[in-house]
Amino acid sequence: MSGHDRVVRELVQRTLEAARAAGPDSVAPIVQAGHPVLRSVAWPYDGQLRAGELDELLALMHRTMRAAPGVGLAAPQIGLPLAIAVVEDPGAGDDEAARVRERPALARRVLVNPAYAPVGDDEVGFYEGCLSVVGYQAVVVRARAVRLTGLDEAGTAIDEVLTGWPARIVQHETDHLRGTLYVDRALTRSLSATDAWGAHWGSEPVPHEAARALGFDLPRTAPGGAGEETP
Repeated sequence: MSGHDRVVRELVQRTLEAARAAGPDSVAPIVQAGHPVLRSVAWPYDGQLRAGELDELLALMHRTMRAAPGVGLAAPQIGLPLAIAVVEDPGAGDDEAARVRERPALARRVLVNPAYAPVGDDEVGFYEGCLSVVGYQAVVVRARAVRLTGLDEAGTAIDEVLTGWPARIVQHETDHLRGTLYVDRALTRSLSATDAWGAHWGSEPVPHEAARALGFDLPRTAPGGAGEETP
C-alpha cells in the first residue's frame, strides 16, 4: 500500500470512528465550497479499504445523502478524496415537470471510479443545486444522455447509457470526483439564491421565464427544464 493509500485509509477510518461514536443513525458533515478536497481529483479506489470498512462507509454515505436530503453524494463531499459516489432518486411522479425533466426513479446504487461520455448531441438546461454549495441554484447545460462506465461496490463493471435526470445526477457526482462543482458549468446569469425567487424559478418545468428575466440562453438542441432537486 502506497503512502497516499495509507493516508486515504486513515482518513476513512477517522470518519467511521466519528460516525460510530455518534450512533448507528449518524450522518457525516458535508463539506462546503472552499474546502480543498472539493477541488482535488479524487484518488481511484483500488481496494484500499477492507470489505467491512467499505460497506460501513457506503452505508454512512447513503444515510448522509438521504438526510440532507439529496439524490447523490460523492466521497469528497464528506472530506474523503476517494473516487466513490452514491446515488438514489425516488423520481418526480408523473406530472408535467417530471415528464419534461425525464425523471424516473433511480434505484440506490454505488459508483466506483466512474466516468461518463456524452451520447448524441442533445443538451438540456436544468436548475441544479449542490449539498456542498448551500443556498444557491443555477442552470447547468448538460448532455441529455451519457455512457456511464466504472465499477459497482462489488467490483462488477458498469457500462450503460443513462438519459434524462439520471444522466444529470451521474454527471454531477462524477464531476465532484474530478474536482469540479456545478457552479463551474453553470450559466452564471441564472444563479439564484434558494429563497422565494429561487423557488419561483425552480417551479418552472422549462425555465423560459427565468431565461427571459435573468438574461441567459437555453440550449437549442433539446427542450430544457428546471430542477428543484439537489444532486
